[in-house]
Amino acid sequence: MLAGKVPVGSAVPPRNTAASGSKGSKVLVVNAGSSSIKFKIFTAETLSPGAAGLFDRIGDTANCVLKASVPEDGGKPKKFEKKIPAKDHLTAMQDIMSFIDENVSSTFASEVCAVGHRIVHGLDISQPKLLTPDVISCIQDASVFAPLHNPPHLQGIYAAQKVFGPSVPQVAVFDTAFHQTMPPESYVYGLPYDMYENHKIRRYGFHGTSHKYLVEQAAAMLGKDVSQTNVITCHLGNGSSVAAVRGGQCVDTSMGMTPLEGLLMGTRCGDIDPAVVLYIQNQLGLSATETDTLLNKKSGLLGLTGSNDLRTVIEGAGKGEARSQLGLDMFVRRVRKYIGAYMAVLDGQVDAVVFSAGIGENSALVRGLICERMQALGISVDKDANAAAVGGKQADISGPGARIRTLVIPTDEELSIAQQTLQLVRGAALAA
Repeated sequence: MLAGKVPVGSAVPPRNTAASGSKGSKVLVVNAGSSSIKFKIFTAETLSPGAAGLFDRIGDTANCVLKASVPEDGGKPKKFEKKIPAKDHLTAMQDIMSFIDENVSSTFASEVCAVGHRIVHGLDISQPKLLTPDVISCIQDASVFAPLHNPPHLQGIYAAQKVFGPSVPQVAVFDTAFHQTMPPESYVYGLPYDMYENHKIRRYGFHGTSHKYLVEQAAAMLGKDVSQTNVITCHLGNGSSVAAVRGGQCVDTSMGMTPLEGLLMGTRCGDIDPAVVLYIQNQLGLSATETDTLLNKKSGLLGLTGSNDLRTVIEGAGKGEARSQLGLDMFVRRVRKYIGAYMAVLDGQVDAVVFSAGIGENSALVRGLICERMQALGISVDKDANAAAVGGKQADISGPGARIRTLVIPTDEELSIAQQTLQLVRGAALAA
């Protein structure tokens, strides 16, 4: 543990940021969870990353901890870890600012030109938005679909507003936004239509910030304009989703009204017959809350194998454990199924299949299993290129003569949030 110069419990008053406005040189990206705040700093001119960290266990004052990394010229980033009692998100945000003052820049508050917030659910909002009362109200309304995410996001927003004041523009970047280009036949469920009209029950999709970033990076790798790019993006991690993208716009995605639908995940069951839910409640006596916990937190790889970590599942399969092998086979089969379905959705006109996130970026084995025996669809993988594409490397792992490219692209959701935040703030400044 490196103590650094982190001041303990030094909550600071809201800052006078009148000098910053849109003239500052830094963008702060914030991702607030129920008991945590992740942050990362980018330079506005080049979008190069700076200090980043996680304030965890907010509210548990005996165990609150700030972990951070600060780049140093010509060397490895300096690591910090310190217990700091923070009773709420505001106190934690103030302590983060104190940490930055002490270890990054004492004038940081005046250097910030914008703050970008990651928001999981924004209903049918299709673009990043400046945080106005109406937008905040929408985030509140969407909390019914994301009760574990949106309320903490709001706490992060209120904390940042208190710390920076009204002169620094704050932007909401929604995980659901990228998918709002889907046509109705993709997002409307086969329920009575008034369920959609009156209750907003529909497919929204998630991981949109990641999928948007992957599409843009894939287009660059392919040497194509985004508007001419057709890809299937696979964000594979503890939470996983696939998106079908035509002309740079999402036309279908695997997650639904909530992140529960779609692929088999670490603790989520993914696609399931809705009658199973009724059976669980009517025949097994589980309440709605208990059923929700079962499907979201006790199912998926965890429920099948005892571990939500696919690396552990792969190790178990290698030792001949039948349930680990089943879990691996089911994970792979579900991804293959969606790739095949989205090939059809895109009329077979696919430039590339993209793998990303923890599993997609780092498991050559899983990528190979997903892509094997897909030569008839135009997909093949070079064994050596696939094996080398781990540890955050961007690579084209396509086999010789493959009609459809297979790409590995490390995702960077924080960078995408910073990009979208700057674009909106600069556009608003030009329009003023």
